[in-house]
Amino acid sequence: MYNPFSLENKTILVTGASSGIGRATAIECSKMGAKVVITARNKERLKETFLQLEGEEHLQIVADLNKSEECNKLVDFVPKLDGIVHCAGIGISLPFQLCSIEEVRGVIDTNLIAPIDLLYQILQAKKNEKTGFSIVFISSIAGNVVSYTGSSIYSASKAGISGLAKGMAIDLASKNVRVNSILPGMVETPMVEGLSETVSQEALESDKKRYPLKRYGKPEEIAHATIYFLSDASSWVTGSNLVIDGGFTLL
Repeated sequence: MYNPFSLENKTILVTGASSGIGRATAIECSKMGAKVVITARNKERLKETFLQLEGEEHLQIVADLNKSEECNKLVDFVPKLDGIVHCAGIGISLPFQLCSIEEVRGVIDTNLIAPIDLLYQILQAKKNEKTGFSIVFISSIAGNVVSYTGSSIYSASKAGISGLAKGMAIDLASKNVRVNSILPGMVETPMVEGLSETVSQEALESDKKRYPLKRYGKPEEIAHATIYFLSDASSWVTGSNLVIDGGFTLL
């Protein structure tokens, strides 16, 4: 049966695959026929993802992308790729005036510098030589369209990713490499669940009511958008920032 969204015969690298959007992306890509290479820092949680993948010939590689030697190891081990989805990321919820420079560097290094370093190495190692290579960044509406109290550093890192995607789309177009980013609103992930340490459950429920669809997103709903960008269905799409936010930015 014809399916332009199929990932059959494609090999996809997913970073941050141990939980949340990264885990959902890896699983959904495997359901669409992809051979998936998953990576994250946490060995146990990464294995949990690996055991949920459908099909065969998948790979799991434990690596901290903030460490150059581990990033090098990852690049050495990955096969030729058809696409990469960058899901690895961290956030802090603190007003700007309370953030230490160490916390700032931690967020910027993980959310912006690490993906740049990995992609540079992938391109230098020519692991992207398959036709129609696709890069997908998971960014955020924070920093690009809106922001929130206490999210200045996180917003800065994600705005950087969206700008990076646009520039890379131009720089790499001649190599037939497409670069796009997805800008989710709030999604039910461990990162959002962690907000309960600083934000009350009542406040979170009230925040959900600000969305026209009256809920936060699900990781699988973001994963399905990555499948579009990875598939041949989006072969004429590059440099886009796709907002998926339950209508939040319409208000």
